[in-house]
Amino acid sequence: MLKASPSVAGQVAERQALEYLQGQGLSLLTQNWRCRGGELDLVMLDRDTVVFVEVRYRLHADFGGALGSVDGRKQKRLVLAATLFLQKESRWANHPCRFDVVALQGSRHAGQPLQWLKNAFEC
Repeated sequence: MLKASPSVAGQVAERQALEYLQGQGLSLLTQNWRCRGGELDLVMLDRDTVVFVEVRYRLHADFGGALGSVDGRKQKRLVLAATLFLQKESRWANHPCRFDVVALQGSRHAGQPLQWLKNAFEC
């Protein structure tokens, strides 16, 4: 049996997160938006709120697992990228915003449900 590379596993997790969030009524604005400050995995719209979604996949729960991997340094990078996104995509600049984290863990997620942490941190 072939093991998926980390990038393939991350892409699969991102696709699963996107499908889940769309099933919850969110609409995709853009995916894998890159800038010099970093990358935004998913930018979605939840009614009138712009949602910056960080998708985290970890095979093991070591060191806090998928949710624990969004530390202060990662949060600062996400805030910077979101700020640059709102500057470039000014039509969204006056909308409320939030940062969510979707975490998946384990090989094929090992029966673990997807975890969606809304408003995971404040900026």
